[in-house]
Amino acid sequence: MNKPKILVTGGCGYIGSHTIVDLLDSGYDVVSIDNFINSSPSALKGIEAITGKKIENIDCDLSDTSDAIQRTRQFGPFDGIIHFAALKSVGESVFQPLRYYHNNIGSTLTTMKMMEELNIPCLIFSSSCTVYGSPEKLPVTEDTPFSKAENPYGATKQACEILYEQYFRSLSVQSGKSLASGKSGVSLRYFNPAGAHLSALLGESSLNAPTNLVPVITETAIGLRGQLMVYGDDYPTRDGSCIRDYIHVMDLARAHTLALEHLLDHKQTEPYQVYNLGIGEGVTVLEAIHAFEVATGVKVNYKIGPRRTGDVAAIYADNNLITQQLHWKPAMDINSIMSSAWEWEKVKGK
Repeated sequence: MNKPKILVTGGCGYIGSHTIVDLLDSGYDVVSIDNFINSSPSALKGIEAITGKKIENIDCDLSDTSDAIQRTRQFGPFDGIIHFAALKSVGESVFQPLRYYHNNIGSTLTTMKMMEELNIPCLIFSSSCTVYGSPEKLPVTEDTPFSKAENPYGATKQACEILYEQYFRSLSVQSGKSLASGKSGVSLRYFNPAGAHLSALLGESSLNAPTNLVPVITETAIGLRGQLMVYGDDYPTRDGSCIRDYIHVMDLARAHTLALEHLLDHKQTEPYQVYNLGIGEGVTVLEAIHAFEVATGVKVNYKIGPRRTGDVAAIYADNNLITQQLHWKPAMDINSIMSSAWEWEKVKGK
């Protein structure tokens, strides 16, 4: 029996590459699409070093629908698609909104067209807790309504989720088919992915300067940055800094494989389902810095600055739905995140 073959868009990115490792370790065949606008081909070497398997990468712009489908067709058929490809910097999106709309929404439309033209039965979408905007009640559940997006990046994630929900439900109505013979999708709403593969052979290594907290901490600690800026200490939180739900990237990757198995085994009862993907605990920026210092024994030079445009005060997950339905459970905590990120930081430039 042939192994299920999965198309992974953005496969050389941070989360995509770690998910490919989990997929390969779980017995799947994988083809990646990545045009390296914010990633590196070195991720392919890291994947091969960890798994012993070399995968094919299709270098194309996913927002160019016709070209992407034409170039992908020869590598099929595919049993599923996991869609990571997106620009992801909150701050950058504020200054380049049209670029984010074109890339993130355009690539999403392409994946739906791929499902039709390449007959791909199921899809998993890399969504984000930014869809909740600035929620009034914590922790957020999957039923927490979208509020006004705080930035263009969040707006693209909201738009993509709306499009996917309507797409899958429309297909179900049109075909009148059971889910066992139709198409189905899942959106995983990430909270704050961080850390690196425990082998230190794979980690976060974008071409653009990172803006996420954990790589900024490690770059400051190793001397690539002179100082870390904590954006605001006057939020209504326990120490005044923003609260986020940090999830280890390997735990995050595992959730994609479990969601895929759920779809392929026809266990999903709705054409489209969303899950929060976080550990269910909030950590402040200052607590995260302290956790790094404790885990590594290295001090971080930081200072308090003004609030940053687009940031919300606090957000963390209620993850009961994914733990109950997909039997997913985080295996690593903030200390594992910090220690693995530090080990990666020490070797990534070598």
